[in-house]
Amino acid sequence: MSRNAEIAAILEEFADLLDAQRVEYKPRSYRRAADNVREHPEPIEELASEGTDAVGRIEGVGDAISSKIVEYVETGSIEELEALREELPVAMEELTAVEGVGPKTVGDLYEALGVTTLDELEEAARNEEIREVKGYGPKTEENILSNVEFAREARERALLGQARPVADGVLARLEREDAVERCAVAGSIRRWRPTVGDVDVLAASEDPEAVVEALTGWGRTERVMQAGTMKASVRAAGVQVDLRVVAPDEYGAALQYFTGSKDHNVRVRNRALAQDLKVNEYGVFDTSGVDDPDAGQRVGERLASETEETVYDAIGMAWMPPELREDRGEVDAAAEGTLPDLVETIDVRGELHTHTNWSDGDLSIEGLIDAAARFGHEYLAITDHATGPGMVGGVGVEDDELREQAEVIRDAAADAPIEVFTGVEANIDADGNVSVADDVLADLDLVVASPHSGLDGDGTDRLVRAIEHPEIDVLGHPSGRMLNSRSGMEIDPRRLGEAAAENDVALEVNANPHRLDLWGSAVKAAVEAGAIIAVNTDAHRPSEFDYLRYGVHTARRGWAEAGDVLNTRDVAGVRAFLE
Repeated sequence: MSRNAEIAAILEEFADLLDAQRVEYKPRSYRRAADNVREHPEPIEELASEGTDAVGRIEGVGDAISSKIVEYVETGSIEELEALREELPVAMEELTAVEGVGPKTVGDLYEALGVTTLDELEEAARNEEIREVKGYGPKTEENILSNVEFAREARERALLGQARPVADGVLARLEREDAVERCAVAGSIRRWRPTVGDVDVLAASEDPEAVVEALTGWGRTERVMQAGTMKASVRAAGVQVDLRVVAPDEYGAALQYFTGSKDHNVRVRNRALAQDLKVNEYGVFDTSGVDDPDAGQRVGERLASETEETVYDAIGMAWMPPELREDRGEVDAAAEGTLPDLVETIDVRGELHTHTNWSDGDLSIEGLIDAAARFGHEYLAITDHATGPGMVGGVGVEDDELREQAEVIRDAAADAPIEVFTGVEANIDADGNVSVADDVLADLDLVVASPHSGLDGDGTDRLVRAIEHPEIDVLGHPSGRMLNSRSGMEIDPRRLGEAAAENDVALEVNANPHRLDLWGSAVKAAVEAGAIIAVNTDAHRPSEFDYLRYGVHTARRGWAEAGDVLNTRDVAGVRAFLE
């Protein structure tokens, strides 16, 4: 694996520290360079080995930044960055995890109060010291204090989008190891939960010490926390990875057991007990002729253990996708043969929520169309941000500009290799009103309406009013949550589902790993209420089309089948829905 993400994170830290010191212009350059380094197809360390000129071929990476990248690759540090860290010795990532606290706030509070950590920030807020800092007041202080605990809890879990690439890298490394017969992720990451505490990896091998060595010696391993003969825990790319090695003939039972969830496993275990069976990480055992079934883990006749399929079959159940294993009725469905045929990533044929450089995206209209075609989409909706509540910094497109943009999109669509829909992402205000004039909306093919402000309290009534607007086609990221940052509004997904079904509006599963909104249980409730969902990436740049898998697996956690998802339909099917 390349070091692009690692070096991009270093450049982002550079930007934050400069921002905290209120340096103008430079932070934006560093952030742009970070984005382009992260997305660059070539390993940055290989370019760095060729010198600054090679690194400088990356768009947005000038001489000054390229020299720092080469310095980091060659020495493991950057002298100027170390100096900035000494000048501002703060836990930047920890502090900016608090909603409303950006790098400039961190700089101000360090200079005025000496705040360096989350605990010190909380103490300053509780002591009412922040309100005394110039430019701050009681309300800002109250907001910070109310968001500290959420940030503290959030830091204990990694985003799925952060952890899954690490997991993929670990699996790729282990699959190259001759000693590994089979391997897979387990735990919450295999169930595709939105956040995970760590990455659980299970491997089958007759030589467990060689497998442990493969992980501890992996090039991306930053720190070895524990290494035994059958287990290891390491830190890689900021995520904890826990490896467990088991005997090949017990791999299936171990995979089922360690995938969980806990509630699912309790339900499975109780079903087994009713049949005089015992199920655990070593297999399924017939204990009907055993005096003391609890005398040992492997007591009784072993009926199954090598694969998950045989484990479930021995208990009279069909195998089920890991995303369903949350004790939401899947055990009974597996026993009755009524499990859903879940949507697959390959079923999704197009993208209905994207942004260009007309608002806050990176690419032109033509560039985004080409990127979508290269990704394999059959169609694309361009839905730049409209002006309205929650839009700051000149991001939103005015109504007159939306009319102009629609014509530009139609001109580009005439020569495009895929179908292109004109659209907009309108804003939903606190009363459920939409921020774009009705006649403008009526002239567009597709309208996404999303909340971007006032994201507290119960938002159900507000969203239902927006759904009832005759021009709205998709309700975007309904709760407005940002994982590990803000909780978003409380919503009743069943009511939203009923309103959406009645008004022919699709509810979005926003696949951006910072959102994953709607989430699994909400999708299930909405679909059961009759709603159609749309799995969208909300892409602002080409690399974000890859977020699709996170959205699809989130939909699968909600028992969604292909027929429940709008953008599994062909172009004619989507047009029919929109009309």
